[in-house]
Amino acid sequence: MLFEKHMRKYYKKYFLLYLIGIAALVAVDVAQLFIPEFLGDIVNIIKDKPADAEKQVTTIAIYVIGIAIIMFAGRMIWRFALFNASGRIEAGLRHDMFKKSERLSQKYYHENKVGSIMSWFTTDLEQIEEYAGFGTVTIVDAFFLGILVIVRMIMLDWVLAIIAFIPMILIIVWGFLIEKYMSIKWAQRQENFDSLYDFTQETFTGIRVIKAFVKETAELHKFAKIAKKNQDTNVSFARISVIFDVLIELIIAAIMAMILGVGGYVVYQYAINDAVIIWGHTIDLDAGGLVTFTTYFDTLIWPLIAMGSIVAMRSRARTSLKRVAKFLDAEEDIKNPENAVMLNEVQGRITFNNFSFSYPDAPEIPSLKNVSFEIEPGETVGIVGKIGCGKTTLVNSLLRLYNVEKNSILIDGHDIMDCNVQSVRDVIAYVPQDNFLFSDKIENNIAFYNRKASKSSVQEAAAFAAVHDNIAGFKQGYDTISGERGVTLSGGQKQRISIARAYIKNAPIMIMDDSVSAVDVKTEETILKNIHEKRAGKTTIVIASRVSTVSHLNKILVLNEGAVEAYGTPSELLKTSPTYQKMVYLQELEKEVEGGAE
Repeated sequence: MLFEKHMRKYYKKYFLLYLIGIAALVAVDVAQLFIPEFLGDIVNIIKDKPADAEKQVTTIAIYVIGIAIIMFAGRMIWRFALFNASGRIEAGLRHDMFKKSERLSQKYYHENKVGSIMSWFTTDLEQIEEYAGFGTVTIVDAFFLGILVIVRMIMLDWVLAIIAFIPMILIIVWGFLIEKYMSIKWAQRQENFDSLYDFTQETFTGIRVIKAFVKETAELHKFAKIAKKNQDTNVSFARISVIFDVLIELIIAAIMAMILGVGGYVVYQYAINDAVIIWGHTIDLDAGGLVTFTTYFDTLIWPLIAMGSIVAMRSRARTSLKRVAKFLDAEEDIKNPENAVMLNEVQGRITFNNFSFSYPDAPEIPSLKNVSFEIEPGETVGIVGKIGCGKTTLVNSLLRLYNVEKNSILIDGHDIMDCNVQSVRDVIAYVPQDNFLFSDKIENNIAFYNRKASKSSVQEAAAFAAVHDNIAGFKQGYDTISGERGVTLSGGQKQRISIARAYIKNAPIMIMDDSVSAVDVKTEETILKNIHEKRAGKTTIVIASRVSTVSHLNKILVLNEGAVEAYGTPSELLKTSPTYQKMVYLQELEKEVEGGAE
């Protein structure tokens, strides 16, 4: 069994199931040891032909039937108990891993690919489950059955037993030597599988791009190379495992041949009343005794073969558990401080105080520098600037997706680094730039925050985002499946459904990250009008690439190269911000060009 810290709590939790399963397994082992004795007795009955031979054989047959019933019941019990426990352990670990994945920060997912993480959730957990279930059966069965058989063989004739046991030491030594090497090979196999998983996941995600650029053949060749490497590693591991099993089989066959040879000679000498003496011990073994002895050894073959299975299984499980444990022990960058402040009845005042930020993987390149401004409760504020100026980084920091400097970001006067992380995110409704939708009904996508939201609430949110008429026009209406990442919807529809999903949360703060870039001007005006009317008194931040989107908001923040260029009303910015002036000029020029084209 694996006694790493993440496993111990499950052994305690399912101790009773393991106890019942192991007890039933040992009972089966004890019961089946009577079979060799009965076979020996039958041989002697046939040889000696006593007067009550038929009665003795009948009695033995009844005992065998009773043992068969006990073994059947015992096997049913241990299978249910042990495999049930191992399945629950796998489910528990997967649950722990999923909770862990939700707590890990963006930094972790920048450093680890989704494909690799998915392989930890699947193949690695399967190896752990196999060892926790079938591995436990194999170890317990091999240990107890092996000990019981060895004791019976020694009791039958200790000299002959020692002669049989000496070659078995080779199996034990070989097992210890090969286990570490197999662990290394399995780790290589899992790493190559991660690469295969990563490539496949990325390819399926970008399949439309691959098709658009007619790169199917090139991607197929890349996949073939990765698959070939994965195949070679699997074959290498399988080769070592097979060689190990074959050597064990050869040793077992040699021992059996030796037992039959020596035992046959002993029985022959016993039959002619010329006992064999080895190490001062007289071996008295008749035909029935030899059958019993060889049957005992035949029973011992399973524990010997099981050693090979245990070595391979344990090497796989230990490697997989190390990978899972590394994930479960990964540092959580974003966590609640001691005595965390719970944000309640938030008014919506947001303060950025000399805020600077660099991404963890590029600390030498600042994304934001000395950003300072304040949003009053109920204001609707726009954020504009060139691509890459830090607009999205700014709002992501507000969401506590990254750790920030103390007292650099405040909500209602509370430093977000002193606040409960969940409470910070709970008071913010967020419309992300990539507009991710789940492969589910449109209604469920809108009601993601509150699955118990009424139909009328969902429709009201859709109307707020000016997408209700589009949804109503679908054949299945709000029951339409959006497809993976919203593939069945247009860019504008995905944006507006994302806006509806955020609106239905009814949060005191709402962030829209370039959320109307794919809609027409008329629809944009409708959404902005709804924000002004239906979110009156609540704070709203609108990141935009078009000046028209923010020109009627209370204030506008202009970012330039990660720093604040200007912050004020649209009319003030026309006097103080060169970037804003240029954006207005370009938009007016675009209107003139479009008007001339008409």
